[in-house]
Amino acid sequence: MPTDSEPWKERVVHATCGIDWAEDHHDVVVVDSGARLLGKLRISDDAAGFQDLLRLLAEHGDSPDDQIPIAIETSRGLLVACLRASGRQVYAINPMAVARYRDRHAVSRKKSDHQDAVVLANILRTDTEFHRPLPSDSDLVRAIAVLARAQQDAVWDRTRAHNRLRSHLREYYPAILEAFAAKRERLLSREARTILAVAPTPAEAARLTRGRLRNAVTRAGRQRRIEAETDRLLEVFRRTWLRQPALVEKAMGRQTLALLAQLDAACQACDDLAADTEELFLQHPDAEIITSFPGLATLTGARILAEIGDDRARFSRAGNLKAYAGSAPVTRESGKSRHVTHRRIKNSRLAATGRHWAFAALTASPGAHAHYNRRRDTGDRYHAALRNLFNRMLGQLHHCLTNRQTFDEAIAFSTPAPAQLAAAA
Repeated sequence: MPTDSEPWKERVVHATCGIDWAEDHHDVVVVDSGARLLGKLRISDDAAGFQDLLRLLAEHGDSPDDQIPIAIETSRGLLVACLRASGRQVYAINPMAVARYRDRHAVSRKKSDHQDAVVLANILRTDTEFHRPLPSDSDLVRAIAVLARAQQDAVWDRTRAHNRLRSHLREYYPAILEAFAAKRERLLSREARTILAVAPTPAEAARLTRGRLRNAVTRAGRQRRIEAETDRLLEVFRRTWLRQPALVEKAMGRQTLALLAQLDAACQACDDLAADTEELFLQHPDAEIITSFPGLATLTGARILAEIGDDRARFSRAGNLKAYAGSAPVTRESGKSRHVTHRRIKNSRLAATGRHWAFAALTASPGAHAHYNRRRDTGDRYHAALRNLFNRMLGQLHHCLTNRQTFDEAIAFSTPAPAQLAAAA
């Protein structure tokens, strides 16, 4: 992910390696500092292929004290994991950047796996200082990242499953939508899903007896106002509603059960992965610092840690982290034109979590709320003010993690001087 940062480090590169990744094989190229091809090889995607790669690197000067850096177009997979475990620097180059570099070497637009590997090796040969190697995160934080991202994906899957089900129910079953329209979770609530499983069509809902409906409400976990909720649902289901033909309605009910099964699975995955993520996150030494911030609970804290990692050398300045998260603005200048806008190239997972963090901080922190109000008073719209708050709190998080201290409201949001207020405006 690109960031506005200083060069990673300056060093003399004697040989570089480029790997064009594929599903079942990889093309490997090693070049020297003069762009001369030292060796090339196609390896298989297994243990034998990895050993062949290590032998090729060793033949051209690779040693534990002076390892050859490797460029590849992905940051995931078994090959990358094994290379990182060996302690060498692995650079994950964005495929779009590789395409731009390819044009520097050939304008004919020809392309092959071998040529892509050569391009990757030459990127490190000429521009190593402008790219960052994969961070040296601990195994614990990498495990947290796996679970946190999986849980976030499960939340998005749950939302999509809910929207599909709701869209389908609008076609033939308005009663169930009306019954749970005032509920915060609507169809995601256990009560709604339990009743929908018992009565997937309006006809079946209208035939529900009071006893069956009370049992369904109880099975869903309700412990208070059971009788009142049962009466309310009976009244809704027995109203006169527009209906599809009986045969069509029954078929749509079967489709509802299939969509409901997908929603139930997504909800269960969300809950299970959230519990596993929180358990693992609380074992990390940074958990206490991260959760000391207003608006960051255990799960959102785990998502933050998953994306920023625990390699403190990764972001030497707070500005680097802000650019990575997409909270820092981008300035585009040309002649007399100057335009400041928000970032579009960013870590989308971190940016999404940042919005939730900033919103939750509004009620958890008086200083955060005051900062948000000041931004609105200077003309920022809702999302811009929220993004600015996230930007500030991200800088505070960087400071606290670097100095190993917890959040302090009095220091983080001290009353700004008049000159600072004028500058912010």
